[in-house]
Amino acid sequence: MANVEILLVGGPADGDSVVVELDPSGRPPLTFYQQGGDGLADATVYEIETVTEPEGWIYRWRGQVPA
Repeated sequence: MANVEILLVGGPADGDSVVVELDPSGRPPLTFYQQGGDGLADATVYEIETVTEPEGWIYRWRGQVPA
């Protein structure tokens, strides 16, 4: 499988990027969880969006993981 680097937009990691593995149909995971100091209890959620620039996708910040 191929990997792709995707930009994080909004939230505490705005401007950072992550490398994710594409699925068999060439798409990245629908969500990305950035773990905080307390693991998933302190994680933030990013959701994939299709964009024309840069490179087809971004992960947009959606907030904290619901408790």
